[in-house]
Amino acid sequence: MGVQIQGDTGNVIATKGTYSGDVSIGGTLTYEDVTNIDSVGLITARQGIEIGTGVGVAASISVDGNAEFAGIVTASTSVSTSVKVGGGVTISESGIEASGIGITVANINGAQIGGRRNLIINGAMHVAQRATSSTDNGYQSIDRISTDKNATDEAPTQAQANVASGTTPYSLGFRKCLKVTNGNQTSGAQVNSYIRIRTRLEAREMACSGWNYTSTSSFITLSFWVKASVAQTYQAYLKTSDGTAQGYVFEFALSADTWTKVVKTFPGNSNITFDNNTYVGFEVAFMPFMGTNYTSSTGNLNAWHNWHSSNSRKDMTSTWYTTNDSTFELTGIQVEVGPQATPFEHRSFSEELALCQRYCYVTPYGGYSTASSGDEETVQGSFAFNSGDDATIRVMIQFPQPMRFTPTYTGSATNAKFRSSNTSNNFSLANLASYQMKDVKNCRSMTLSTTIGSPASMSGSSSGFIEFNAAGGYLKFESEL
Repeated sequence: MGVQIQGDTGNVIATKGTYSGDVSIGGTLTYEDVTNIDSVGLITARQGIEIGTGVGVAASISVDGNAEFAGIVTASTSVSTSVKVGGGVTISESGIEASGIGITVANINGAQIGGRRNLIINGAMHVAQRATSSTDNGYQSIDRISTDKNATDEAPTQAQANVASGTTPYSLGFRKCLKVTNGNQTSGAQVNSYIRIRTRLEAREMACSGWNYTSTSSFITLSFWVKASVAQTYQAYLKTSDGTAQGYVFEFALSADTWTKVVKTFPGNSNITFDNNTYVGFEVAFMPFMGTNYTSSTGNLNAWHNWHSSNSRKDMTSTWYTTNDSTFELTGIQVEVGPQATPFEHRSFSEELALCQRYCYVTPYGGYSTASSGDEETVQGSFAFNSGDDATIRVMIQFPQPMRFTPTYTGSATNAKFRSSNTSNNFSLANLASYQMKDVKNCRSMTLSTTIGSPASMSGSSSGFIEFNAAGGYLKFESEL
């Protein structure tokens, strides 16, 4: 057919055209049967681009930089500035803004959206019912945190200490920490020496946590703040108790006197078992030092394995242990379901105290009465008095929270009195003993009894209180793991 030039209309009809220079078209260029436009340079559309038979059917790009798409938009790399979804949602590098009903999210960090995340109780070290400092073994200062020692020349001190202002933990809301101060270990590092810090959880807390603990694609994450006066590599571990005990040991390196946040994520494992009961099911431990009776040259690091008391942990550097008055500090311990560490879940003091009182109740708080003859402190109770030959008196103490199991009572070797309408003679709080108590779960009260001389007018049953007559008095009830 060649080329046809229609003079009356100005149209040029051709099957093919090749141009070595520019082509200017003042009107509309229409492609009826073309499926692709191939350009090695830039295509400029001054009025925008419309794809499809109309705006909104497929897509349109306007000259002001906005684009509208009727289908799915996939960005294989990054999108700068922001993306607007409909009229109410804007996604940008600073976050998501929604002006409509809200945003539906299936989960956060692979776990529930609301409710408590941190499975650890008193991870911010706020509560210390027993005392603020002690050189004794076990649970002695900060609630739910046990500091254990063995074969030491001088016992370490476990204490509730202040987080210094100007540090990163302080700026994140942490005010208290556990501080372990080493003693003077003049015999050096013995094979059976150790100093260990640990906290334990009931098995049912893990069984019902939402962690699919037998699946390798389900995770929990441990995070904590730690500082040591000696620069070296330390170790920590997770340990399960039910079935065949499983352990997961890992190392972390610290610079001297520098707060460091450590984060470690753990997958599930088919060998992990948690019974739905109130006994020990899970343990998180930190090791300033372990002697070679409890370690091996290689250890079993960074993997779940059948726990072994001497082969699970790796041989440790003894520098911290053999340095007199070396320190090791911890705060912000958090264990949560999911593969990421979220910001620490700060709880109020009253919330943490109530959680701690399931395992320990001390009155007065801090384990030390300041009573004198003119300033008595008291504990409420209900009394029954027997004025017979044994002259016994019994008092029932109500616990502020149900305790995990029937607790063990310990009283100070200081004097107190029973007071109702009349006042008894002095007796030692250490002489009070549990009276006909059975072992029960979620124990709500305990009856204590002692033999005492008392005014004859004090008889029968009545309400009253125990009155401390000396400083340093306390009543302590423990049901620890």
